[in-house]
Amino acid sequence: MNLLDRQLLFVTGKGGVGKTTVAAALAQLAALQGRRTLVCEMDAKGSLASAFDCSPFPYAARQVDTDLYAMAMNTEDSLREYLKLFIRIPFVGRIGPLARTFDFVADAAPGVKEILAIGKLCYEVRERNYDLVVVDAEATGHIISQIGAPRVISELVQVGLVKDQTKWMLDILEDPARTGLVTVTTPEEMPVNETIDLLAQVSERTRVDSAAVIVNRVLPALFGTREASVFDQLFTPLAQRALVAAAGRAVTDVMDAARMNESRRRIGDGHLDHLREALAAGPGSPPAMLYIPELFTRATGRRVVTLVAEALGEELG
Repeated sequence: MNLLDRQLLFVTGKGGVGKTTVAAALAQLAALQGRRTLVCEMDAKGSLASAFDCSPFPYAARQVDTDLYAMAMNTEDSLREYLKLFIRIPFVGRIGPLARTFDFVADAAPGVKEILAIGKLCYEVRERNYDLVVVDAEATGHIISQIGAPRVISELVQVGLVKDQTKWMLDILEDPARTGLVTVTTPEEMPVNETIDLLAQVSERTRVDSAAVIVNRVLPALFGTREASVFDQLFTPLAQRALVAAAGRAVTDVMDAARMNESRRRIGDGHLDHLREALAAGPGSPPAMLYIPELFTRATGRRVVTLVAEALGEELG
């Protein structure tokens, strides 16, 4: 199925691979296709707002564009909303002492804060307030505890309100037709190895579907197989002397730049071959692999998001 046909997408990845940009681009692409879309930043660092050239997003969803809304997760506000919706306790103003008590309990019982945040997103899906919710989720080191919190709490608490609450969340999170995990990586050794390790843990410790791996900053191939062989031969001493004689010494700068690009691309291809092999060897059907080319641009913010959305649009068809 098309990635954007789901209702809830968690986007994760090692720091620096472009996770937030990809999350913003997926949300923008979905909105452009007519889907009413919410994109949520989980760590509230402001990176998502910067991606859209906006001021920091509040907890209450703010419209960014046609069919596109954005918010930043906030534990206190999510607690307030939970109490109002499910416990039927109206609150005016700050929660105050209750919030401090909650923080104490949450620190002593891992998973409580995560389940509030995940519950907010699942609630938006359940109520069909949006066609798609895209989550700029925690990085790979923390995503398991985030998406796995409802399952952990459900197994710890066997009866009562908490058990009931986690059940409907799990019905959404563990349905591959509704929810998927998108892992962003780059064609480099550490991000690829971290992606392989993460997907293995997702399979072992959660029941959330790994829907796609998006490879960011893929260098283009300058030459075909036959051309690459000819290109390599141009670096023999005899060929170099002939080139300099014919075109001047400036040609060596161009050749060196092309050689560096080709070397990086070949190394990257090796890492991606390793990733494909690892995914194919894993349990079940491997996630789809989508590719975003190196943009070679100094642009930032919304311009980059638009370029990445266009690339993803081509990949998704």
